[in-house]
Amino acid sequence: MAMDAAVRQAQAGWSSVQKILYVPHNEAEYERLVEVLDQLIDQVGEDESHPLASLMEIIGVLIERYEDEHVPEITNL
Repeated sequence: MAMDAAVRQAQAGWSSVQKILYVPHNEAEYERLVEVLDQLIDQVGEDESHPLASLMEIIGVLIERYEDEHVPEITNL
């Protein structure tokens, strides 16, 4: 039952969070997410105890996933 309350709480705040936390599906969404990550890096830095550190990590994973699927690897000749 405690999870239901957590989900309800997340739903209440989701409209503001979804503007910066999403799976990018095109170049424009990807670029926007990179901008968000840059802002988080400026604010959080190396402080793993910062309240936004986990958000920064999640956005980094989403960006990495997009790059793995859409950005060709550069090969050294």
